[in-house]
Amino acid sequence: MSAPLVIDVHAHVLTEEMMRLMRNEAPDIGPTLSEVDAEGGVLKVGEIVQRPFPRGGWDLDRRIADLDFAGIDMQVLSVCPQTFLYDRDAALTGALAAIQNEAIAGLVRHRPKRFLGIGTVALQDPRRAADELRRAVLELGLGGIQIGSHVEGKNLDDPALEPLWATAAELDAFILVHPQKAAAGNRTGAFYLKNLIGNPLETTIAATSLVFAGVLERYPDLRICFVHGGGFLPYQTGRMIHGWKERPECRLHLKESPEVSIRRLYFDTLTHYGPALRYLTDTFGHDRVLLGSDYPFDMGTLECVRQVRAAGLPDVERDAILGGTAAGFFGVGGRAPSARHAHA
Repeated sequence: MSAPLVIDVHAHVLTEEMMRLMRNEAPDIGPTLSEVDAEGGVLKVGEIVQRPFPRGGWDLDRRIADLDFAGIDMQVLSVCPQTFLYDRDAALTGALAAIQNEAIAGLVRHRPKRFLGIGTVALQDPRRAADELRRAVLELGLGGIQIGSHVEGKNLDDPALEPLWATAAELDAFILVHPQKAAAGNRTGAFYLKNLIGNPLETTIAATSLVFAGVLERYPDLRICFVHGGGFLPYQTGRMIHGWKERPECRLHLKESPEVSIRRLYFDTLTHYGPALRYLTDTFGHDRVLLGSDYPFDMGTLECVRQVRAAGLPDVERDAILGGTAAGFFGVGGRAPSARHAHA
């Protein structure tokens, strides 16, 4: 019996061709690389500076070599969060999103045995975002989209986002939620706390906003995955349940205990800590946990597969986390996607 595919659902890409096309569309904010050496460079997107930007972010040969080292068969490509650009004109962000989505679809076509893909959208214009999600899935063949944790301070419970959730539910689209512009930035400047604490905090705010707004009650089959092990939410579920029982504002939009909605979420494996990974699987079920590397960034890891294998999980649970569940979502490895998605 052949081993199941190992699929990494949390990985970012921004090739030099993507950068060139984006600069042509928007010279003032199009991505640029500088200080390039054998290991990486400095990425600039408008005023956003990412240092370092590892070479695997744009060099596909390096990426494939790293995937082989990690033991990853397939990688779900998504954009770098530096290119979300929710603070720009929606038409411009939408045009840049379309460029990236078409490029990712091209990479998937070029290397179908190694890459899957999800797109990006102009989340500041939810109807435009819903339309691009539909195009990404039905025309480009992508599996869904990656979105940021907020839209310029508006949480994901914003009622204006309803068209996006409705479209995602209709298409059985996979949605990866990634932190950006982390909260408490004025207090997390030292010690790299903006990432160590800020990114998991962003994920937590995004997830709890969706839960308490009742989005998962309205759309119980949404496939929403929260990176970095779900931030702090999985480990504070008891606090959320207690708050819902005690505080009327927690019950404003939520008929059932928040635990019901939290158990409908998905989390990636990127906890960097075996006991935390075991907590996720023991508490929420192995079918709610997906392999994630956060490639190519330095807060990610190429040890993700080995970490899952070292967690001491039963074979069935291990294989589901490493790729079985994701294979079902994306329709690879002999697993068919859902009927609604398959007609694409």
